[in-house]
Amino acid sequence: MNTKDFVEKDYYKVLGVPKDATEAEIKKAYRKLARENHPDANKGDAKAEERFKEISEANDILGDPKRRKEYDDARALFGNGGFRAGPGGGNFNFDLGDLFGGPQGAGQGGAGGFGGGLGDVFGGLFNRGAGPGTRTQPRRGQDIESEVTLSFTEAVDGATVPLRMSSQAPCKTCSGTGDKNGTPRVCPTCVGTGQVSRGGSGSFSLTDPCVDCKGRGLIAQDPCEVCKGSGRARSSRTMQVRIPAGVFDGQRIRLRGKGAPGERGGPAGDLYVVVHVDAHPVFGRKGDNLTVTVPVTYVEAALGGEVKVPTLGGPPVTLKLPAGTPNGRTMRARGKGAVRKDGSRGDLLVTVEVAVPTELSDKAKEALQAYRDATADEDPRAELFQAAKGA
Repeated sequence: MNTKDFVEKDYYKVLGVPKDATEAEIKKAYRKLARENHPDANKGDAKAEERFKEISEANDILGDPKRRKEYDDARALFGNGGFRAGPGGGNFNFDLGDLFGGPQGAGQGGAGGFGGGLGDVFGGLFNRGAGPGTRTQPRRGQDIESEVTLSFTEAVDGATVPLRMSSQAPCKTCSGTGDKNGTPRVCPTCVGTGQVSRGGSGSFSLTDPCVDCKGRGLIAQDPCEVCKGSGRARSSRTMQVRIPAGVFDGQRIRLRGKGAPGERGGPAGDLYVVVHVDAHPVFGRKGDNLTVTVPVTYVEAALGGEVKVPTLGGPPVTLKLPAGTPNGRTMRARGKGAVRKDGSRGDLLVTVEVAVPTELSDKAKEALQAYRDATADEDPRAELFQAAKGA
């Protein structure tokens, strides 16, 4: 609040009380008006919120005997925007903006003859803060972090899961005011801004949350027994949260506006969900691609053929195995992987593993012995030894 506003605003009129009203009458009027215009009772009503701020500001001045005397003295001195020279002295009708904020030395012998302006003279009287930020401001809700464990399939395809969360929300007992009677007063330290400046010089300064009101801008006159005057209480709720398809193990997802509710019409915070994904007994993950290892017989690898491969949540696909496929070769089944951000799917990477039988029938043994005899002149390790000697 600047000095001009301090003088020109009629706080008695705002509260609807006479200038000789007692402290009890002022308190009673304030409580009645505060209940009627409180933001929680008039959600979405900007006029009621503005009215509540004016009422709180008026109570902050008139409810404090010292500040009320300063206000009355200033009003008596400056009347309705003009300087009162005393009985019979008329009204000079100086502009209050010039008187309080005029440059030093302006207009010698005129209104500016007060040097730095009367704001310098009464600086200690009115210096309660400055600018439009003196009114209580909306406050954003806190961010919340939670964890969820998904199955491998849910992580690939996406899932809607219930999350039970605990966070700070407006206290139901006092409707978030922090005051037992629902009538908090504007913090005199920060004048409702929730912040105080420090360490600044010239046009540069740093701001910190006000320690007296804990950044709320309001102080309870009669603290609520449940929230101890903070206006916030622990609240638990269950929310259905949609986890998008294609999330990874350890991924942190941000859901805007799903965190703790704000104060005085402020926006809700954000919800951060850390995802844990259980392993799958068959499939693995490599980026947007899924992986699977498929055993094949020696005959299939040597002679080639068609093999069926399972897919995640869908029918199997048939891959053509070329003749002479080596162990460990990877083939690709397109479009059978995880869902990408654009809605398309990655691929299924199929790795061939030649299965060596542990038991053989007599007929199978005879066939293998015949094959061994037929390939007796072939040495698959010949190149290996030759390379070893040349190294």
